[in-house]
Amino acid sequence: MLTAAELRAQSAAIPVASVPAGEFKSRSAVALTSGGERRKNVYEALVRIDDQILPKLKTRKRVLIKANGVSPSNQLACTHPDALRGILVNLEPRFQGPITIGESFGNGSKGFAMLGYPEAIAGYKGRTIDLVDLTEEGKFILQPLLDQDAHPVPVHLAARFFDPETFIIGAAMLKSHNYTVATLSVKNMVVGAPFRRDKALYHAGFHLIHYNMLVTAQAMQPYWSLAVIDGYEGMEGNGPAQGVPVPSRLAIASTDFVAADRVGVECMGIDPDWLGYLRYCAQVGLGNYDLAKIDIRGEMIAAVQKKYRLAGDVDRQLAWMQPLDVEDGSWIGPRGRRTDRPPAAPAK
Repeated sequence: MLTAAELRAQSAAIPVASVPAGEFKSRSAVALTSGGERRKNVYEALVRIDDQILPKLKTRKRVLIKANGVSPSNQLACTHPDALRGILVNLEPRFQGPITIGESFGNGSKGFAMLGYPEAIAGYKGRTIDLVDLTEEGKFILQPLLDQDAHPVPVHLAARFFDPETFIIGAAMLKSHNYTVATLSVKNMVVGAPFRRDKALYHAGFHLIHYNMLVTAQAMQPYWSLAVIDGYEGMEGNGPAQGVPVPSRLAIASTDFVAADRVGVECMGIDPDWLGYLRYCAQVGLGNYDLAKIDIRGEMIAAVQKKYRLAGDVDRQLAWMQPLDVEDGSWIGPRGRRTDRPPAAPAK
């Protein structure tokens, strides 16, 4: 019988099936700032990577800021209006076009109002800044996932995430998660893109959720522009909506969402090997997950790192690292054994 360590090594060595792999750029810059003011932390993180942001921003006609509004009745679980203010202050002298703050609430303006977003944009007179419920807008493209029986099932992804003329910003947070260990910028984009009723389709089991997030990230990543992670007050325990606060007092920014998440995972004191969807994204060239390929601008990770308490069932969540039961008919069973034919008779 294989040991747990051997199983993990076996999982790491197996390529993702049927997904074309590519190479990401050789290095990624990630800004990491820390301080006693949320808005300032976000603003300064963006300033540190201005050289990475401006070349693409100058070519875009509009900006979309994807907020995290998983539970509008709980501000800790959602993008804080001061994080949005930090982004908007940074954009003000750099971009004069229209700006949209979007989320798939499915309840019109109610979710935005509960989180104080109308007040966050009220101070920008003369600018076109609107709040859009992406589910209510009803414009979508279809993306196939796999359900719990490995059958294709379509989900509706908001069309705004696939506009080549939009500079797309993900406004995420540091949070533990009760299904995928942690949620940061990639998950905010991927599971925030579907219409509200479709989000549950991603949760097809602890193996398939990581695959489903990967194929969605592959479709969306060419349009991503900037990841912003507000870690002023993170969430530990039963995230993403019912955890408790952690005063991390930091912000992270990068044009590489995968690299931003790797730095965020390190700041949370989480084993980076536990996040399957991020490992898969790196494996097929959607970003750099290797710290050796990430240039951190600002604070040292060790200076801001806190050990986040994870969800109580984290051991169940790590089931994705173990082999699935092999279906009859598989050509690649345990240790390469084919299961589409009877086992060979024992030698006499």
